[in-house]
Amino acid sequence: MSFKSLQIGKHTIEKPIVQGGMGVGISWDQLAGNVSKEGGLGVVSSVGTGYFDDKKYSKKNVSERPLDAINFYSVDGFKAIHDSAREICGDKPLAANILYAINDYGRVVKDACEAGFNIIITGAGLPTNMPEFTEGYPDVALVPIVSSAKALKIICKRWKKRYDRIPDAVIVEGPKSGGHQGFTYEQCKLPENQLEMIVAPVVEEAALWGDIPVIAAGGVWDKNDIEEMMSLGARGVQMGTRFIGTYECDAHDNFKEVLIQAKEDDIKLMSSPVGYPAQGVVTNLTHLVEKREGPDVKCISNCVAPCNRGVEAKEVGFCIADRLSDAYQGNLETGLFFSGTNGYRLDKIISVKELMTKLIEGE
Repeated sequence: MSFKSLQIGKHTIEKPIVQGGMGVGISWDQLAGNVSKEGGLGVVSSVGTGYFDDKKYSKKNVSERPLDAINFYSVDGFKAIHDSAREICGDKPLAANILYAINDYGRVVKDACEAGFNIIITGAGLPTNMPEFTEGYPDVALVPIVSSAKALKIICKRWKKRYDRIPDAVIVEGPKSGGHQGFTYEQCKLPENQLEMIVAPVVEEAALWGDIPVIAAGGVWDKNDIEEMMSLGARGVQMGTRFIGTYECDAHDNFKEVLIQAKEDDIKLMSSPVGYPAQGVVTNLTHLVEKREGPDVKCISNCVAPCNRGVEAKEVGFCIADRLSDAYQGNLETGLFFSGTNGYRLDKIISVKELMTKLIEGE
């Protein structure tokens, strides 16, 4: 099967592969810029941009961590990442991933538009008011992430009524993805919630509202998986974990090594202060948290609304902002290393160019 280009709003993605947004600092300028350069859609994570370039853009730090959402989601850091990625990919489409659950969501969406991103992707909640924050930027395409046809229906209904528009594309994500899930623990295990079961209903719902391309995500690994998703009606795929195994991925070498060394049963669902279960590699941090001996929760960055300024973090046993940023900085003792269920299949580091060729032509 040869793959057609993917149209998202006014933007044409030559190869229908979206690189998943991964934060803190896993998909920033180098990874996103190179994926877009090679014809896919590079996606910059907006999470923790205050850490970019050794916290150069965070105006105030406490205990070497960006203070409050205004510094954790640094507008200047975000712009610097965008500009650096642009130096790599030129005027090819470039996307930003912005979690709906974050504090300052609306402000960060506006920051993305002003920085020059072409496409904004949002998950971790139902972004029913997303178009509100992109007013004045009609060319910026909006792509929500859902885990069911019902969620897409709610979004389309609200957007049509309030803003007279529909999503430019939608990503449907199954429970094999890395990081936060759109399901409860129990729901993640149910056969009817697996990606291969939820793509077709979302495709059907999308068709009721207009021409909304569906992009399948969560456990997609190789050309065979891409072909399977296309056969179910998807027009593209989103892949995160496999891109960690590239030289250009912005993750610390220790992060990549954690995945290369991981066994299949090392990748598990865990509780998170965000309120959704999250998928990652069992490491030293996991064992510390289980014994309630994890690092102190101080809530310096005030990153996500559901955490309620550290209340949920104390309940779960760790601060999500601090632990993800520790992973970005390569701290094996206290870092939280997110991975999809296929992360154990990474066995070597290759270039983005080589990976894109494998995905399009086969291995």
